[in-house]
Amino acid sequence: MIGYALTFAFACFGLGLLLNIYRVVWAPTKGDRILALDTMVINAIALLALFGIHEGTTMYFEASMIIAMTGFISTVSYTRFLLRGDIIE
Repeated sequence: MIGYALTFAFACFGLGLLLNIYRVVWAPTKGDRILALDTMVINAIALLALFGIHEGTTMYFEASMIIAMTGFISTVSYTRFLLRGDIIE
């Protein structure tokens, strides 16, 4: 039963990732692109966690934590750059 649930979850998050890529490329504003990139990071984290469950190892959970921290910092930096013109004050 867990195999079917994992397959369904992989398909849902994979589709979400593809739709986020579409939004990053054809978004009307820069803010929409930032939001799509942030959501894309969240979908990538979910896919890594699902793959960790599928493989039965904790290595992928640690990798998802690193990607979560990197995604947060990149979202904040890119937003700050758009609002102020520089990242470091």
